[in-house]
Amino acid sequence: MSEFVDKVSKRRTFAIISHPDAGKTTLTEKFLLYGGAIQEAGMVKGKQNMRHAVSDWMEIEKQRGISVTSSVLQFNYDGFCINILDTPGHQDFSEDTYRTLMAADSAVMVIDASKGVEAQTRKLFKVCAMRHIPIFTFINKMDREAKDPYELMEEIEQELGMDTCPVNWPIGCGKQFKGVYERESKKVIRFVPVQGGKKEVQEIITDYDDPELIKEIGEDYYATLQDDVELLDGAGAEFDLERVHRGELSPVCFGSALTNFGVEPFLHHFLDYSMPPQPKQSDDGPIDPFNEDFSAFVFKIQANMNKAHRDRMAFMRITSGKYTKGMEVFHMQGNKKIKLSQSKQLMADDREEIQEAYSGDIIGVFDPGIFSIGDTICTPKHKFKFEGIPTFAPEHFARIRNTDTMKRKQFVKGVEQIAQEGAIQIFTEIGGSMEEIIVGVVGVLQFEVLEYRLKNEYNVNIKREPLGYQFIRWIDNEEIDLYSLNLSSDTKRVQDLRGKYLLLFSNQWGINWATDKNKELILSEFSKN
Repeated sequence: MSEFVDKVSKRRTFAIISHPDAGKTTLTEKFLLYGGAIQEAGMVKGKQNMRHAVSDWMEIEKQRGISVTSSVLQFNYDGFCINILDTPGHQDFSEDTYRTLMAADSAVMVIDASKGVEAQTRKLFKVCAMRHIPIFTFINKMDREAKDPYELMEEIEQELGMDTCPVNWPIGCGKQFKGVYERESKKVIRFVPVQGGKKEVQEIITDYDDPELIKEIGEDYYATLQDDVELLDGAGAEFDLERVHRGELSPVCFGSALTNFGVEPFLHHFLDYSMPPQPKQSDDGPIDPFNEDFSAFVFKIQANMNKAHRDRMAFMRITSGKYTKGMEVFHMQGNKKIKLSQSKQLMADDREEIQEAYSGDIIGVFDPGIFSIGDTICTPKHKFKFEGIPTFAPEHFARIRNTDTMKRKQFVKGVEQIAQEGAIQIFTEIGGSMEEIIVGVVGVLQFEVLEYRLKNEYNVNIKREPLGYQFIRWIDNEEIDLYSLNLSSDTKRVQDLRGKYLLLFSNQWGINWATDKNKELILSEFSKN
């Protein structure tokens, strides 16, 4: 096996998804702790006497104790190079998560044992299912009162429409949580909580049929465990790795990320069952990750990650070949050769210059303003384009105005840069100027982030006026004469940042009117970059 093939084979790139407060950021940090990437874990909530989560870098995230942007984190463990895409849990930032999932080969789904499958988990799962992404489930917070494990498994199957196969099984919960039974090895890992940021877990492993186990967990819990093992072995879904890889069967582990219990066993199981980088579809067919010709696509853009740098980073998923610092590549959308000279790997806002990276890795490249989400980068000798990343329709709209005419340049730059990141969508009336902009967002909290970032990163204050529009549709047949269309009086004609024409509607009736009265009009719910 060549060094290149070995390096790619050892790459694992996954997104970590959950409903807010299920423990996703805590689990991410414990992975980093085991990989030696950090020495002490932070706490998720931003309290005065606690550290902030290492993957939450934006000031507003630290204030609110939530993640509103996707972080990219890399660490090495047990011979593997692991790329974690830590996504926002808050539903108002789900579009960032959708785009991030495009860069992942698999997903780790974190579920709160007391709450089960929650709304945001359901929404994110649908995106994984659309792409047939393998999902590995970690049922968290077993050290607190929890739902019955059978009920949790049934809920995952019914709500998410996929089979589950427990890899380990919990013994009790809450104050009576005794540990987990590992089904393959037939051993019990006893629960010894470790609070705070230490990774040392006093792991007490006992054979299932060891008489000492009965003494330690008690006769009642041992009898229940015997019944559970018999039931799981007799009636549970069989483990089938092919079905896991097709996204039809989810391996399930139980544990407690905050107390460091079950995290390392879960990581071992994940590495045993997950896949190396997978092919990505292009207009020239699937691109083999083991092909030595370099290629990548941009799935995220972030400006001002560090106030001292005032820069803009384009995050690229390497899809084939090897990156070397200073290499010449072809930017398909820009139709020109460029040099990738300033590239970083990131740990939140800490950045490290890298000399090389391989298929499956995520790199942050300095962006002078030439990249957009969905762009393809490849070698000049083999040109192609990857499938675009969808832009989803915003659900909330507001008109924003700059309150200081002397800061017009900063206002335009700030709004355009934040829009290019994909956090917001901006529209202007056809023939209108950037003095007055309509902003569309998926979740209303994004308006607050926009206002906060314009003030703190661009020194611009804005006035925001909510608008009553509820729906947006892209016009697919762009040659159509917009002003000849028969539309309801409250329908607005606008264009987006790329000059594409759209219609804003106050209600479904307006959409029906537009399609009924203009038979030639072709409308779409999303736009591909």
